[in-house]
Amino acid sequence: MQFHLESAEIFVPDGTPPEEALARTTHCCFAAHQDDIEIMAAAPILACFQNPEKWFTGVVVTDGRGSPRNGLYAQYSDEEMRLVRFKEQRKAAFVGEYAAQIMLDYPSKVVKDGSNTAPVEDILAVLKATRPQVVYTHNLADKHDTHVATALRVIAALRRLPPEERPRKLYGCEVWRDLDWMVDSDKTAFDLSAQENLQAALLGVFDSQISGGKRYDLASLARRRANATYFESHGVDVQTGLSFAVDMTPLLTDTALSPALFMDGFIRRFADDVRQRIHRLSSHS
Repeated sequence: MQFHLESAEIFVPDGTPPEEALARTTHCCFAAHQDDIEIMAAAPILACFQNPEKWFTGVVVTDGRGSPRNGLYAQYSDEEMRLVRFKEQRKAAFVGEYAAQIMLDYPSKVVKDGSNTAPVEDILAVLKATRPQVVYTHNLADKHDTHVATALRVIAALRRLPPEERPRKLYGCEVWRDLDWMVDSDKTAFDLSAQENLQAALLGVFDSQISGGKRYDLASLARRRANATYFESHGVDVQTGLSFAVDMTPLLTDTALSPALFMDGFIRRFADDVRQRIHRLSSHS
């Protein structure tokens, strides 16, 4: 498989030949940055872990050069940070027993440039090599530009596939904006009650981010716990961890559907829910 950048790489933790490793993929996540996968796609990682019938492949689209840094990493150059973050992502792939981990190595500005087709073409190449049953990426209501751009490039690549080769499901997941605001009937909830130790280990390998000043490990685990507790107001906790996602599959079945218009529906239903509750509980005397 040829990518546009010579610096792109495919890492296979168990040493299986890359073509074979990619072909066994059942679940695939396309993320903007190193550690985004482990924040937003814990559910498929756990579903595939130690399961010979299911295999998870992670794809990081950008090079990670622009991350904030402090402490031990305060004086690292952009290139040094890139190398560290690649090494950390490989560690996560090994811990999570991924089928493969791909780094496309694009600068963020390239991914955010909608006129540049190279990222879409590389994502399409990965999709053809993996043919996953389920794809995970960032949700379109995320507040990070590179995350939303990555999701849009993934959607564009998926739409280039013949309908019979598209995955059964496409989910947009939580990173730089949670999805608690959505009405419950619109949420896809993934149970993350099991294997908190593995979840913590996957997040913990990204030392350059954690020691560098961002406690993504604590925040991500806390969000999962908060989601589980606050999901149901009139019942005891059933799960100890939940992550939420937007089911974005309609964007594959209706390729004329605008991603912005698609998300407008969720926002409108949230706004209607707020207005109707206030109206119902207000005094009308």
